[in-house]
Amino acid sequence: MISNPKAIIHLDRLCANYELIKKKFPNKQIMSVVKANAYGHGSVECALALEKSGCNSFAVFTIDEGIELRNADVQSEILVFSRMDIHRLSDAVKNNLILNICDKSDLLEIDNYINNGGISPIFHLKVDTGMTRLGIDYNDAFETIKKLKKYPQINCEGIYSHFSTADEGDLSYALNQLEKFNAILKLADEVGVSFKAIHFSNSGALLNLNQNRMTHVRVGMMLYGAYPSNEVPQELIINPVMEFKASIVQVRRALSGTKVSYGGVYKTKSDTNIGVIQCGFADGLPRPWYKGGFVSFEGRSFEIAGRICMDQFMVNFEEVEPAIGDEVLLFGSNENEKIKMETIANHIDSTPYVISTSIGGRTERIFKD
Repeated sequence: MISNPKAIIHLDRLCANYELIKKKFPNKQIMSVVKANAYGHGSVECALALEKSGCNSFAVFTIDEGIELRNADVQSEILVFSRMDIHRLSDAVKNNLILNICDKSDLLEIDNYINNGGISPIFHLKVDTGMTRLGIDYNDAFETIKKLKKYPQINCEGIYSHFSTADEGDLSYALNQLEKFNAILKLADEVGVSFKAIHFSNSGALLNLNQNRMTHVRVGMMLYGAYPSNEVPQELIINPVMEFKASIVQVRRALSGTKVSYGGVYKTKSDTNIGVIQCGFADGLPRPWYKGGFVSFEGRSFEIAGRICMDQFMVNFEEVEPAIGDEVLLFGSNENEKIKMETIANHIDSTPYVISTSIGGRTERIFKD
């Protein structure tokens, strides 16, 4: 049967990946990052499965993502990464969401809100140690922490930062960031400000950097079965959670020298079978993957023939003649086949993050336990 692309989400693999990470950090609280629809995997379904497996801490990017989880009956703590919006503090309190203090002006705004009858949500203080993104400037961190002591009505329970190079081979910059963060923690100790939650990690940092001082370990991409880069140790046997497939909708015989797809940049080298696959870059299949790209069918690899179109692409099946409605594996794994997202990402100079979060369009998500 012809169908739209399918993203089969193997929740059992997700939970198995979580267990591997938990085993590596038995005394840490695992904060599972389910922002951006769980990196394209389905935030509600993934969070509920992880919570059932024992995870009690999650992170999203927006308040609305957090509310979506609460409406789905996720009970665990939820941290919101985005810049605090003073107009939505009541939403955070109502839904028991943890917000992000990342600018000096936030403290005064929160204090004014509380003095006008508002209730303080829980906050984590984010310090910029070198990402140059959201976060209190490192040079202002000590002053901000001292101010927190003067505002006991602001319920700030945590502190964290974010690495910019923890998934690269050269860790010197990441180690400098960690040194800065530890210096901030030391200053906090000296002025008597304590934090229940301390976290400074991502998937790369879990494999490369010391997490001894941390109470929480944040993890995203590795939960979903892909390594953040090819420069990190790949010691954990994680499995891809998403299996991305698409239907063959037409097969035609093409003579040697036939040009295929836009621009005619692909030309058959012999008489062959060309199959049309109902999936394109509008569904998330990366267009640059046509150069040297391939799919898997019945345990064999077949090359992509020509440029990937918006809604379809072509495959050179050589002497094989598949049936209409048969499916090819685009990435992921099943009993007989495996194409890693990392393989595609490395080939087109991208990342698994970009690939997994791009899967959309007409793609149907099917969740399997």
